[in-house]
Amino acid sequence: MNILIKILLLTLVSSSVYGQGSLMWKFATNNRNYSSAIIDKNTLYIGSGDSCLYALNKVNGRLKWKYQTAGEIKSKPLLYKGTVIFNSTDGFIYAVDIENQQLKWKFKTKGEKRQDIWDYFLSSPVYAEGKIFIGSGDGNLYSIDPENGKLLWKFKSNGSIHATPLIYNEKVFIGSFDGFFYALNSNNGTLIWKFKTVGDAYFPKGEIQKGATIYKNSVIFGSRDYNIYSLDIETGRGMWNMKEKGSWIIASPLIVDDIAYFGTSDSHRFCGLSADNGYEKFSFPLNMRVYGEAILFEDDIYFGCFNGKLYKIDRSEEKLVEIFQTTASKENYNTVYNEKEVFKDGFELYGEDFKDAEEKILNLGSIISTPIIEDETIYFSDANGYIYAYNLKLNK
Repeated sequence: MNILIKILLLTLVSSSVYGQGSLMWKFATNNRNYSSAIIDKNTLYIGSGDSCLYALNKVNGRLKWKYQTAGEIKSKPLLYKGTVIFNSTDGFIYAVDIENQQLKWKFKTKGEKRQDIWDYFLSSPVYAEGKIFIGSGDGNLYSIDPENGKLLWKFKSNGSIHATPLIYNEKVFIGSFDGFFYALNSNNGTLIWKFKTVGDAYFPKGEIQKGATIYKNSVIFGSRDYNIYSLDIETGRGMWNMKEKGSWIIASPLIVDDIAYFGTSDSHRFCGLSADNGYEKFSFPLNMRVYGEAILFEDDIYFGCFNGKLYKIDRSEEKLVEIFQTTASKENYNTVYNEKEVFKDGFELYGEDFKDAEEKILNLGSIISTPIIEDETIYFSDANGYIYAYNLKLNK
């Protein structure tokens, strides 16, 4: 089917509401939330902009405990042998015992920094090959001993590393705000190869803000130069790229059945490309950005949007379905959008008052985090300070 015709058809069905699930609980933090959650048994762990890491009962949302740092927690935590490990904007990486909430160790970086108001994330810790890997705003990628927090090695780039490392076949793949994508030896941090993004007239560095995905013999990631790239995993040479004119590609792609799924920034759509050659398979129109990753559940795809809505792609019927809207989005939607679901007269996203416009967007309860699904329940946070648990099938 012609892509443009498919877009029009998808627009017609995208307004249908799933409406078969039920909100199980929501938990209020004290600041904006961009962090994604992890789950261990009956406990959900998630960070908040209020500087706390929260441990919540996943069934009812009740607080089990929280641990406070001196900075915002804007990444996904990691569980390792009874310890939760996470990153904070105070420049420390923490390891906290989940039983007694005592600090096991903390690792000091050379400090965090935020590039601009659209730099919403920190690098998330990843465990592989007996080591922890994590990036920092100081430009370093660190390899740390998970038992004691001691430095094993570090690699210096020329820009903030807020992407999450990808480890595969004794290699670490990571992008930086310096516009380079690196492949490093995971044992000692030596450089294997690096790839420079093309850049754009407005964003010549081609900053890489988030993580990458492995597909066969390639690694795929997006950039602020409006491109999504596929590189040969052994040589770093380009295999293909697709330019999304006028829009960053922040979200790391989800690969399902040889298709790369990802949302875009300012072109406001959700795409599916052939992971083999980058040709577009379909496009779902939206009215705001997508920064978080999509996830797969029972052959359907779920993702959140800056408009405060959670969406499902029904892959069997090739349609986009709205399944949930945050509380703040329901309350504040008309401050940004008109009855036709487009920007209302007078609202300008990147005008002189772009900071005020961004606040209005965040006040919709933007879903910037990547959701997680367990036991038919989807968990996610929003920019209005809430953490949600929504059962995808339960009627009440």
